Amino acid sequence: MINTREEQIRLLAKHLKIPTFANYMDVIRQSQPSADFSELLLDLLMAEAAARQENQNRRRLKAAAFPFQKTLEEFDCSQLNPSVSPVFLQELASCQFIQERKNIVMIGNPGRGKTHLSIAIGLKACLQGYRVLFKNAGSLSTELAEARDAYQL
Repeated sequence: MINTREEQIRLLAKHLKIPTFANYMDVIRQSQPSADFSELLLDLLMAEAAARQENQNRRRLKAAAFPFQKTLEEFDCSQLNPSVSPVFLQELASCQFIQERKNIVMIGNPGRGKTHLSIAIGLKACLQGYRVLFKNAGSLSTELAEARDAYQL
């Protein structure tokens, strides 16, 4: 038997674009038995905010087109030039350079971790709310050449 009140809640939540509210029973089950209405409402709003944040992160990560996911914690700093310190890597991971509108150029021999670091910093930027697009030099130069040839640069 379909509960019309629950169905109405589900439809209104969809219409108002707050889909987490449709799962209100899960939030009620997890709350304290002595919780009043304002606490339940706060829990519902927090669940909705968390779900939206997660969805935004998922969309940004998908749009970034990373070939794989790597983190700074997985990176072996011994591969780096001694002049590049782990403290500098943490500074890059803070994404302060984005706010300052600065660029990063990574140059080095193959297998030194440039792609790993680029992806790890890009992941951090995505999680901080920035839009990221990953391109390696080869594919970027090909795309630019094709755009130039098509007069759509």
